[in-house]
Amino acid sequence: MHPRVKPALRRGWRDLTTVQFGVTRAHAVVLGPMDPATAGLLDLVDGTRGPAMLRAEGERLGLPGHHVDQLLSRLAEAGLLDDATGGGEPAAALRKHTEVLDRLRPDLASLSLVDREPTGGIRKLTARRGVRVQVRGAGRVGATIAAVLSGAGVGRVDVLDGGRVEPADVAPGGLPAEAVGERRDDSARRLVRRCAPERPPRRPRPFRSASRSELPGCDTELGRKAGLDGRAGSTQVPYEDPGLSLVVLAPRDGLAAYAPDPRLVAPFMDSGTPHLYAGVLEGTGVVGPLVLPGASACAGCLDLGRAERDMAWPRMLAQWRSGRSRPVQACDLGLAGTVAGLAAAHALAFLDGGLPASAGARWEVPLPELDWRPEPVEPHPDCPCGAARRGNPLDVWEEPADEREDTSKEVEPHETMAL
Repeated sequence: MHPRVKPALRRGWRDLTTVQFGVTRAHAVVLGPMDPATAGLLDLVDGTRGPAMLRAEGERLGLPGHHVDQLLSRLAEAGLLDDATGGGEPAAALRKHTEVLDRLRPDLASLSLVDREPTGGIRKLTARRGVRVQVRGAGRVGATIAAVLSGAGVGRVDVLDGGRVEPADVAPGGLPAEAVGERRDDSARRLVRRCAPERPPRRPRPFRSASRSELPGCDTELGRKAGLDGRAGSTQVPYEDPGLSLVVLAPRDGLAAYAPDPRLVAPFMDSGTPHLYAGVLEGTGVVGPLVLPGASACAGCLDLGRAERDMAWPRMLAQWRSGRSRPVQACDLGLAGTVAGLAAAHALAFLDGGLPASAGARWEVPLPELDWRPEPVEPHPDCPCGAARRGNPLDVWEEPADEREDTSKEVEPHETMAL
């Protein structure tokens, strides 16, 4: 281990003996009392030395070895330490790609603040590289979401949409003006590749050549009859394509995000694929709900609940979906960017193992107030998804309470830990 005080936290001295790490209430921690020699040692906890070298440096400053160990222990307990060399082989491989890591350093710094473990941030960042996300919709909102996810290190971002790029689809951070007239899916794929911090892996062919180690029984009579003659490359086996970790539904028609059709997401419900809605309808941004099939409210629950509150809702919805009139989408750039950014942040929080506030709720932001408002979406007892039959619908997606770290605690005025 090469301990390093988390570089994203600003440091300041509250007085001559107490030091504060961090500015915001969510992460600020005060340590003290601290003598000048310990303060000097603190500057050396920068990831370039292991514990043995830090003990040697401490001895030169007049600090006994157990004092150095105690300091490191308290820093780790307070969630203030990173391990500059930890994280296993995936992290070591990422560190070798300095250009890629330089692109992702702000993301790594953010993840390290959220995860108190010294190697938590780098492990989550490397895990993103093996994740596959599908974004359905390549308009002002959907294309920007795909670009953000790709730029944040998600290994594979697929974008699905039809038709050709129109001038109204163009947005900073999304599809460029020169893409007008191109196929939406092709233009979105190029956008994702441009935003990726590293060259994404080529989409695999349906089959690849097998290695000898993958051909058990190749020397048996049965193996020879099956065409496994034991030579590497002589037999074709299917590629392993990672399944979808999340689908983001960001249709260009904001009505499909505000009032999603349960029939269109039936395959995701059947396969247990988590999916998140995002869009803009009539100057109102929408993010959520994040649907965890069988565990949280789905589009069917949303539809049934609204119909109970408004008897005319099904009739009105049928007219709006009929397609007889297609008004111009009221989706200005500022609102579209706001919705895309929040939706991408919720998606990343879920992919990193968290449970964002969009699970079981829909967040709306109307113009011109721009005041985010949560609307709870409860599982409906008549919905075939079955989420209402669970005692606590989100229990299956949460870690046990005694194993979770509360990283949202407000420190008032600051959390203080004694050395």
